[in-house]
Amino acid sequence: MTNNGEDIPLHHSSKTFDRGDSAVADSRPFNSPREDVATCKENSSALKVSACKAEGDLSPYQPRPPPQPRRPKPGKSDSAEDTVRTRRLRNSQESLSDPTETGSSSDSLRDDQTAAAPGGPCAGGCPGVRNLQDSNGRSLSTFTTGSHVFRDRGSSLSEYERRPRSQQSDGTEQRVRSAKVRLSPVQHTGTLPALEMRFASANLRAANRIDRDCLDYAVLAREREKLHRNLSDSRLLESMGSDCASVSSMRSTYSVLSPIRPQDVRNRSFLEGSLLGGGALLGSEELDRYFPDRKVGVYITTWNMQGEKGLPDNLDDLLLPTDSEFAQDFYVIGVQEGCPDRREWETRLQETLGPHYVMLYAASHGVLYLTVFVRRDLIWFCSEVEHATVTTRIISQIKTKGAVGVAFVFFGTSFLFITSHFTSGDAKVYERILDYNKIIEALALPKGLPDTNPYRSTPSDVTTRFDQVFWFGDFNFRLSKERAEVENILSRIAGGEMSPLLEHDQLTKEINDGSIFKGFLEAPIRFLPTYKFDVGCDVYDTTSKQRTPSYTDRILFKSRQAEDIKVVKYRSCSAIKTSDHRPVIGVFQVKLRPGRDNIPLCAGQFDRGLYLEGIRRRITRELKRREAMKNQGSSTICTIA
Repeated sequence: MTNNGEDIPLHHSSKTFDRGDSAVADSRPFNSPREDVATCKENSSALKVSACKAEGDLSPYQPRPPPQPRRPKPGKSDSAEDTVRTRRLRNSQESLSDPTETGSSSDSLRDDQTAAAPGGPCAGGCPGVRNLQDSNGRSLSTFTTGSHVFRDRGSSLSEYERRPRSQQSDGTEQRVRSAKVRLSPVQHTGTLPALEMRFASANLRAANRIDRDCLDYAVLAREREKLHRNLSDSRLLESMGSDCASVSSMRSTYSVLSPIRPQDVRNRSFLEGSLLGGGALLGSEELDRYFPDRKVGVYITTWNMQGEKGLPDNLDDLLLPTDSEFAQDFYVIGVQEGCPDRREWETRLQETLGPHYVMLYAASHGVLYLTVFVRRDLIWFCSEVEHATVTTRIISQIKTKGAVGVAFVFFGTSFLFITSHFTSGDAKVYERILDYNKIIEALALPKGLPDTNPYRSTPSDVTTRFDQVFWFGDFNFRLSKERAEVENILSRIAGGEMSPLLEHDQLTKEINDGSIFKGFLEAPIRFLPTYKFDVGCDVYDTTSKQRTPSYTDRILFKSRQAEDIKVVKYRSCSAIKTSDHRPVIGVFQVKLRPGRDNIPLCAGQFDRGLYLEGIRRRITRELKRREAMKNQGSSTICTIA
């Protein structure tokens, strides 16, 4: 502060004046110093700012509510002056109570202090008044009132004001600070409402309900509380107001997997498992985490390709039909009289299924091909894969008829897939029964895989050694009717009711008699006969042989436990017309059981070269399609007027 052109150092005075101290006068016109002192004492709730000479630095501001004396009725002489003071008090309180009007509050304080003069009655201090200094060295005197703004000031002091007086800087540092008085924000005195953690976040859910176990994370968190304390972000996540699904997804990289004790890694040989498989690598905990319903989807297709070299331009209708809502976990494709280039066929399958699937195994017997694809996320739960072949020809070197089987264990459920091609001919039913009996006796499976239920196995029948068995192929069983009669029945069939035709089906009759496929079941047939068509059209055989339409291509299934296999779909694929046979498609839901530690795992092995080639072809095909669309969009048609 400057007085008569000279810089006068400002000092803070913490002492208060009694009623007799009247050495300081206010610059505003007052009636008398005695009257001002009396007015200051009587109006302790009014706000008055005066410029005071002080010695020392700014002291910590600790407001204290003053006593509330009774105010006598003002006389006529000071009614005007009280009116002015009351108006200033109301304006300053309103500006202080509004956090957005801090500028107005400081401006009103600055106006009052410029109007005050040294030597006023409250220069040294009055009851209920504390002295403050701004950065320009001007002293600010403020009343402590009962407002919650003043009550909360003590808890919102700056770090500088909280220091002891010995650690505070001198007046020079104080003057360097902001030239404008900044009031602390108003603190909420009431209790804030509790945040509800009930947000819908269905978009965060993963596919196939893999994250369903995150719903019971609260229980797992209590059991593994000690483990989470070591995480750097655990305290942050506990204080976040977020939905439980997102928090679980952030923690899932650590908390979903069960911890592994070093003692278990040292001592367990993983060749002997508990009876129930509770603590096994493929036990119940792991199974429930990936398959809460304990059901896996299996897609099976069988097709007699007639040995054609040319393949269909698009296999989407064969493997990914449009009437399916979801893709399945396993894709098993059996081919009879396959194309000469088996590798090209497998590459086309990989190209169609895309990067979500890998080829788990492929086996062949002459022109019989059997290929198994699995979702790449599930390959870690498959055992080693075994295969075996059987020829039904008299000369074993001729491999046009016979069977090929592939077996593996998924979690604790053993699977056997067999594709076969039986003897052809309308009247050769007995020969086909012989082919079946030879296959079930000679198919040497399993080899190194454990039998999940040896008490129900029979050495003479391979189908009794596995939990779930699927047998599909060209069985060559025909309809025991003349072609004219069959065509007459077909003309009268409506609504997919094929029972009039199936009454003459040789395979249905032999199954009912118990001479073939003992214990196997077949889904109801509601599609037209799949043999024999003219290539490229939907017309049955028009050659000189005039073969009778028949259901030669079938898919049968068998389970150790009743109702473990549920049929979702069973139909033919009429869009594939490059052969005289129509492919047959079957979609199934198969029940799973937990495994034991005696299952040799495949360790994620698959045909990597085939996988990369299939992805490369998909990219090339997509680029060609985009280029064709671009050229088509940029072409113009010229017209001659």
